Amino acid sequence: MKSSHIFICLILLLGHFPSLSAQVFSKQVAGNYSYSDDGKNGKSTVGFYSDKPSVVAENGMVSSAHPLASQIGVDMLKKGGNAVDAAVAVFFALAVVHPSAGNIAGGGFMLFRDVAGNTTSLDFREKAPLAATTDMYLDSSGNIIPNKSTDGIFAVGVPGSVDGMVTAHEKYGNLSWEELLLPAILLAEIGHALTEKEAQGLNQTRADFIQHNPTNSYYRQSKPWKAGDIFIQKDLAASLRRIQTKKRAGFYSGETACLLLQTMQTKQGIISQQDLDDYHSVWRKPIQGKYRNYSVISMAPPSSGGIGLIQLLNMVEPYPLARWGCNSDSSTMVMIEAERRVYADRSTYPGDPDFIRVPVDTLISKTYCARRMKDFSFSHATPSDSILAGYIPNYESDQTTHFSIVDSSGNAVAITTTLNGSFGSKVCVDGAGFLLNNEMDDFSSKAGAPNAYGLTGSLANRIEPGKRMLSSMTPTFVEQDGKLLLVLGTPGGSTIITSVFQTLINVVDYGMTMQQSVNALKFHQQWKPEATRFEKGTFSKQTLRFLKQHGQKMEQLSGTIGRMDCIRVLPDGKLEGGADPRSDNTAIGF
Repeated sequence: MKSSHIFICLILLLGHFPSLSAQVFSKQVAGNYSYSDDGKNGKSTVGFYSDKPSVVAENGMVSSAHPLASQIGVDMLKKGGNAVDAAVAVFFALAVVHPSAGNIAGGGFMLFRDVAGNTTSLDFREKAPLAATTDMYLDSSGNIIPNKSTDGIFAVGVPGSVDGMVTAHEKYGNLSWEELLLPAILLAEIGHALTEKEAQGLNQTRADFIQHNPTNSYYRQSKPWKAGDIFIQKDLAASLRRIQTKKRAGFYSGETACLLLQTMQTKQGIISQQDLDDYHSVWRKPIQGKYRNYSVISMAPPSSGGIGLIQLLNMVEPYPLARWGCNSDSSTMVMIEAERRVYADRSTYPGDPDFIRVPVDTLISKTYCARRMKDFSFSHATPSDSILAGYIPNYESDQTTHFSIVDSSGNAVAITTTLNGSFGSKVCVDGAGFLLNNEMDDFSSKAGAPNAYGLTGSLANRIEPGKRMLSSMTPTFVEQDGKLLLVLGTPGGSTIITSVFQTLINVVDYGMTMQQSVNALKFHQQWKPEATRFEKGTFSKQTLRFLKQHGQKMEQLSGTIGRMDCIRVLPDGKLEGGADPRSDNTAIGF
């Protein structure tokens, strides 16, 4: 593209969003996290991915995976929109500027809290098509067919994102629907400059794009992408305009639906017009629990996130984490062993509550969680093979993106949305310009067999027509004395629950600021495989030696864990944004 055209695009974009050209970030809020001896093996050490500073504002805050999306959200708040208005605008902007996870053909969960403290959640998770079968990913011998549930047209679940945003806006929105979609449309038509990470992601997935999209697509250009290239998506802009004009009907029927179904037919997929007609989001009661003096509100099934988070908090609550310190040997032993037990339960009990009975109250009860930790010992790790899901009498048998918003009135939104894998199924709808999810892999293709994230499942999460697949997404609110304190969430597949858990602990137990808590290095244990994975620098050599001597298998990752986007309400009422330095995540307030 000619440099003059790039310049014109940037001028037009900055003209529509004038505040993009003048972002000012405050200094980091001071934290208090000095620790005494942990009583076991010396002092704790806190490792941070970077020293990225906090962003503090008085009137509103948006933290998302991309600076353009965050700025669009803030602009809507400045226009008098509330948190849901901003969320809708951010959601569609991310579909343009963050296509590896932002989407209009995926799904997710929204947690909402109004200024009076009333909370609700919206489940717009994808569904299995009506033509889906329990054994659709198995061969004649009952073995899983490699990649069939992750790559290509057979991996696609019925999308829920557009219905979800329309449903949320119709109940809570103030600004017009047309106004909220306009920024995303302009970004798609005019184009936006790729960041280094975006260009890298497109290049790494290029072979998959070519394999699954034999016709021309802007996802499969002939030369490598580089930072600064202008990414124009005319077909996506046209799809967004149809959604802008006709709302739900602009996606689930009419031209967009025809293009989607033509792609299905050409590639022999199984989603039908009946699937699109039948899809509707569901309002659900959030899960709530108590941790020390805090109230925790999170997502109910078909997400396992809320159950898992509250179980983890219940299991570590009896222990003096604040005295032991962050990532000390004692704190880490307790947290690893809690995570191991929680993920064993996850493999058995949660699923779509419209299809099975999920024993939520039992799983999150403090009595049950205390019983699960009875065999924990500081002296040795508990082998995963010796841990089964907890016994409950009479029971019948991860690329994602998150954003957090708080408006000037105190309304809060936490949304986690996904295509599942990075760029989903890698299938782009011809003529419509959007990628389809590969969410079917989140079902249990075969009981006890791991999915793409290594998570094992049971019959509770087996494939059934019209069923929502299990998720780890964990949009979360934390309250103190009845007032909003934290808005939390992250992508990361199986690591979502543990990342939110550790970020919460970092603030309420270790006294970190929101940004420090996000910056802090993290670890993850999910029952199977056996090893606990951790970011480089998370633990001191002394702590690692202690953990290994006591039977913990530890595996250092070459990559990172989580992409947190969080907000903290400070004691003076100001808002502190915490956006993850591990990627392009950006918090902007005003």
